Amino acid sequence: MPGNKAVVYKGAGQVDVESIDYPDFVIKDGPGVNPANVGRQCHHGVIVKCVATNICGSDQHMVRGRTTAPVGLVLGHEITGEVVETGRDVEFVKVGDLVSVPFNIACGRCRNCKAGKTGICLNVNPGLAGSAYGYVDMGGWVGGQAEYVLVPYADWNVLVFPDREQALAKIRDLTMLSDIFPTGFHGCVTAGVGVGSTVYIAGAGPVGLAAAAGARLLGAAVVIVGDLNGERLAQARSFGCETADLTKAGPKEQIEQILGVPEVDCAVDAVGFEAHGHGAEAGAERPATVLNTAMDVTAAGGAIGIPGLYVTGDPGASDKAAQEGSLSIRIGLGWAKSLSFATGQCPVMRYHRQLMQAILHDRVRIADAVDATVLPLDEAPRGYREFDAGAARKFVLDPHGMVPAAA
Repeated sequence: MPGNKAVVYKGAGQVDVESIDYPDFVIKDGPGVNPANVGRQCHHGVIVKCVATNICGSDQHMVRGRTTAPVGLVLGHEITGEVVETGRDVEFVKVGDLVSVPFNIACGRCRNCKAGKTGICLNVNPGLAGSAYGYVDMGGWVGGQAEYVLVPYADWNVLVFPDREQALAKIRDLTMLSDIFPTGFHGCVTAGVGVGSTVYIAGAGPVGLAAAAGARLLGAAVVIVGDLNGERLAQARSFGCETADLTKAGPKEQIEQILGVPEVDCAVDAVGFEAHGHGAEAGAERPATVLNTAMDVTAAGGAIGIPGLYVTGDPGASDKAAQEGSLSIRIGLGWAKSLSFATGQCPVMRYHRQLMQAILHDRVRIADAVDATVLPLDEAPRGYREFDAGAARKFVLDPHGMVPAAA
């Protein structure tokens, strides 16, 4: 049996790469594992050799100490890999298949899964709807920033790539299918982005850049990306986006300079609860800023997609209300403008096959849009540090040396 190394949360500001148990088809007790999941049989699962496994901004929230994640949690929910073992109940997925693993863990059997709401499966996380690998309050499923990982309900969950060699050649793009590309795209779909739309995207991190690429794929006429980080704004401009530098002013004035009017048809919040103020308040954390400015700049009757993460427990928040996820939202403004809002985990399965086709047939170059940067697994702590410092890159971990260098 091979060894297994993984990225482990060691406390606020620290991750290490450590040896952990090789995956089994039975859930064992460990950091963050829901007691009701201990002993759970997973013969419907597969063991995946992780070819590419990415660092996500959602991981950073935990590593910064901004959630109730337990020390010892194995991180990682963006998994692309090769099937090396199948459970006895797996029928259609085969050893040797190269697969994308949605970050949502879903049973395929509950009422929500049957309705396509795989982000809020009712059966995989006792006491709470929705689950993910290596994430706080998500059932305790072992994360995939590792050499090997268990993927349950494999016949339902995994997306098998149709051609192994083609997939390996495009693996830097295809690894984005496990989370950020569908998540950004979902933000745009739920915001109503379509042909000719004008779109404001708050945040030029990987999800915001993925949303911008998704908006262009959907036919948006103008995509405006706002951020406080100049390097990330330059990355957005590199594939045709307009930008708003929020260190100078709020987005409304800059949108008017670009469009001639101070409003857009739709908006996407790709920032979430660690939002900061704009302009004169640029250095201060203001968790409701993005939601309120999105309502301000979206035209009456429009919609706001909110793939950015908001939590119910934030021990690092500046006030007691925010620590419980209660923010000062201008809901009266949203109501007066008849705005629609869409929140929650992206149901990855709703989009990943279509987005795979767009990648394989060269309709989008998502790895270039987010500047996918490959690191060996042992350098994961460096990736976390640089990402936390604001690097305009998406770090892709390569546990087995299988990811080709960028062309």
